[in-house]
Amino acid sequence: MKIAFLGLGIMGRPMALNLIKGGHQVTVWARRAESMQPLLDAGASGAASPAEAAAGVELVISMVADAPDVADVMRGVAAGAAPGLVAVDMSTIAPAAARRIGEELAAAGVDFVDAPVSGGEVGAIAGTLSIMAGGSEAAFAKAQPAFACMGKNIVHVGASGAGQVTKAANQIVTGMGVLAVAEAFAFASKNGVDRSKVREALLGGFAYSKILENHGQRMLDRNFKPGFKSWMHEKDLNIVMQTAHELGLCLPGSAATAQMFNAMVGSGHGEEDSIAVLKLLEGLSGQDA
Repeated sequence: MKIAFLGLGIMGRPMALNLIKGGHQVTVWARRAESMQPLLDAGASGAASPAEAAAGVELVISMVADAPDVADVMRGVAAGAAPGLVAVDMSTIAPAAARRIGEELAAAGVDFVDAPVSGGEVGAIAGTLSIMAGGSEAAFAKAQPAFACMGKNIVHVGASGAGQVTKAANQIVTGMGVLAVAEAFAFASKNGVDRSKVREALLGGFAYSKILENHGQRMLDRNFKPGFKSWMHEKDLNIVMQTAHELGLCLPGSAATAQMFNAMVGSGHGEEDSIAVLKLLEGLSGQDA
């Protein structure tokens, strides 16, 4: 397929590279020209704007920071789109924002799919992301060959906005999960018990989770290099809480977790991985690293 990929950050760059490896003809655009160079070196073409990138392609994919960025990029896509274009946004934004963007694109004759991902930088590099999509069956089917290059667990959840609802649910589970493991480790340490032995024991029972297995080990290793930055999790949980307020929905665990990630950003840990919430808990309870 001829595909345009817009946004080449920590996630977008390896995702676009996997499309090239999958044999697709890829045109890339990024606000910073230097972000495009690794993809150009790998065989992609470059574009000077989203509109230019969208011209003459079958599929456009965006992976940018937040809803205003998505809306801005997609307006450019609509300006350069040919009939039959499918636009896919793989960023994480509010479900209501995804629906609004979908409506704007539909008015311009562009079919829209919101398809946020889970799996972090590691999954983006390996091409093993979980992709949760909302949109029409036809648009999802057209995007499927591209999704297959970037992910392994690919689910068409429902209509426009359903992908973002699913991603918000994912961030509830992962945010609370990371905080739960960090609290368990802080609890063990304060009681003078070896965290690594606690993790080993918990992995054999109902407390097992991928978060305990993978992120738990990274916490033990003090490996806070960002695969998913704390400010990003704070942003995503803010989406959860905003949506919950709109619906009159009580989410007390999500609210508490959102406050912890607010504190991560406020205390200067926003650029570290979300698992660095362990450091915040240690500081609050007077524990040494």
